[in-house]
Formats: sequence, structure tokens, C-alpha cells
Amino acid sequence: MDKIMRYPDRARTERAELDAVLDAAPMGTLATVVDGMPWAVPMLYARDGDRILLHGSTGAGALRHVAAGAPAVLCVAMLDGIVVAETLFDSSANYRSAVVRGNLVTLDEDDSAGALSLFSDALIPGRSREVREFRRKELAATLALALPISSGQWTVKVRDAPPSEPAESSSAWAGVVPLRSVAGAPVPAPWVTTGTPVPASVARLVE
Repeated sequence: MDKIMRYPDRARTERAELDAVLDAAPMGTLATVVDGMPWAVPMLYARDGDRILLHGSTGAGALRHVAAGAPAVLCVAMLDGIVVAETLFDSSANYRSAVVRGNLVTLDEDDSAGALSLFSDALIPGRSREVREFRRKELAATLALALPISSGQWTVKVRDAPPSEPAESSSAWAGVVPLRSVAGAPVPAPWVTTGTPVPASVARLVE
């Protein structure tokens, strides 16, 4: 399960290439099997060295299932461009994707607070230094998990190319329409006092 069988030329095998995909996408889909039925949920995550940090409510039954040792898989994908060919059949998409498999580990209370701060800073760098520390009640209500990144337990696939040259002469336009996500201007919550400055961590997101 660590080999790309379809379009193997798109496979990436260097660990740095896996890290690059994981670090570029803040959201993936965690999947497992619960009581013989498939279970999948989109989740925010953050890579911390050789592990992927995830978290959720301690009341989430399926999350407790993977915390208890059920095998799981995290899938990440980003659409980078629409590949427009001279035919619909040959049209495609440029993308980056990664799949990481394994067994999740529940973090103890000492590790949870640091891991959750790191998790937050992966989304909003520097935010953890602008707010108060976690309260014990908050940590007790949060299930912090780590998915180890182990050799032989991951795959990466990337397409980053224009459409193939047609076998037959064609006058149709062909090429790539690049896609990207950008941060918009911060929108304050309705209860925030007018004139309250945007924190530095949030301002950096839109610079």
C-alpha cells in the first residue's frame, strides 16, 4: 500500500516531498472503520516532525475508536489547476495529494497543551503567544492525537504539467488554469468593539 499503481510517474518517494504536501494543506480527511461501516470526517491537522497532530472532542465516539488503536488513514489533496485539453477525454487537473496510514496515539496531558498550541500556530503563526494558556477544563474536554509518519505507510502523488500534445492536429486552445487560495481582509466578530486592532498574527495572514 506504499506504491502508486496508476500513473506511477506521478509518485513522489522522498520524505521531504511528503512533508511539503502535508505542510501546504491544513485540512484532510481521517477515515477508519467503525462497527463494520466506513467512517470519514474532514479534520484540521498540523505536522510536527514525524507525527501529524489532530484533535477533537472527547465526546466523539468514532474519534475515541481510533484513539483506542483502530487503524486509520489521513488523506490530503489540493487542486492546483484545471488542465484544459483539446478534448474532454484528455482534460485533467494538476494536484498534490498524500495518504498517511497508521495507528493514532493519544497524547497525555503534559504533551497535549504544547501540541494544541503548535496546532494553532500552524494555522495562525504566533497566535498562541497572544492569548491565555489552555485551562485544565479545556484540555480535559479535548482529545489530542498524533498519527506517526512511518516508513512504508505513506504515498504522495503529484500532477504538475500541461495537457499532452494531441495525437491529431487541432485548432482548439489548450493549457492550464492555475488555482490558488488567498486570505481576505479579516472580518471582526459582531461583539468586538469598533477600533479594536487586528492582532499581529492575524494581520500576517493577509500580508
